[in-house]
Formats: sequence, structure tokens, C-alpha cells
Amino acid sequence: MTIENEEQGLVEAPKASVSVFGYELIRDVLLGDLLGNDAAEILYWGGKTLARRFPCANTEELTAFFKEAGWGTIELVKETRKEWVYRLSGSLVERRFTVQADPAFTLESGFIAEQAAARFESNAEAICQLHKKNKHVEITVKWE
Repeated sequence: MTIENEEQGLVEAPKASVSVFGYELIRDVLLGDLLGNDAAEILYWGGKTLARRFPCANTEELTAFFKEAGWGTIELVKETRKEWVYRLSGSLVERRFTVQADPAFTLESGFIAEQAAARFESNAEAICQLHKKNKHVEITVKWE
């Protein structure tokens, strides 16, 4: 790219991507080995930490974040005064169900819990329920 093109913004940088296999190696194999039996709990708190660094003001921003992070498609399916229920799905989520006996989605759950905590200035926690047959995850977030 020439300086003139750079100044004029005429040439876009190529969009970077990571292979699914590379992502799985780090997320599911390496982190699992390093964190051992505490992996699910540590990833939950890691999700909360990430949420503080990447706040999402609304469901649209949360949806965009999940897509950009490669976590899957997140959809709000139920909302009450003290609870959100999200469905996490998509090809990467389906693949995790296919290649792992018991995939963990605690990173995503912690991220959503902390988004609720920040939005409502209250303690919030999330649990996820795996739907192996339909290959999606239901994440329920509750706050005080």
C-alpha cells in the first residue's frame, strides 16, 4: 500500500481470521490442560473480566460481540424484570457439541452475567444448560 492510498483510505486491510481448529486448540485443549479441574470456574470468572473490558450497552452490541469473538450466535429468547434467557447457537457451537463429550460454555455465561451486573448495578450470575440433541446452549442470567 502506498502512502497516498493509506492517506486516502482507498485500500482496506485484509480481514484477519483464525481457523476453527486453532481456536479449539487454545480454548478447549490448552486452557483445559493448564487449568485442569478448575477450568470451567476460571473461565466463568474470565468471562466476567472480559465483560468489564468490553461492555455492551444493549442486546445488539452483545450479539455483535459474540459474532466478532467467534462465540456463536446469541439470541435473547426471554426477558423478565430480574432474568434474561439467551440461546447460544451456530456452527461453532454445534461443532463443539460434536467434537466434545461435555463442552463448557462458562466463559460465555460469565460474560453475559457481568454485562447484566454492570447494566443493573447489581450482582448477577448465570448458568448454562446444554441442549445436546439440538446442539445449542441456554444461558439464564439472574440478578438481584
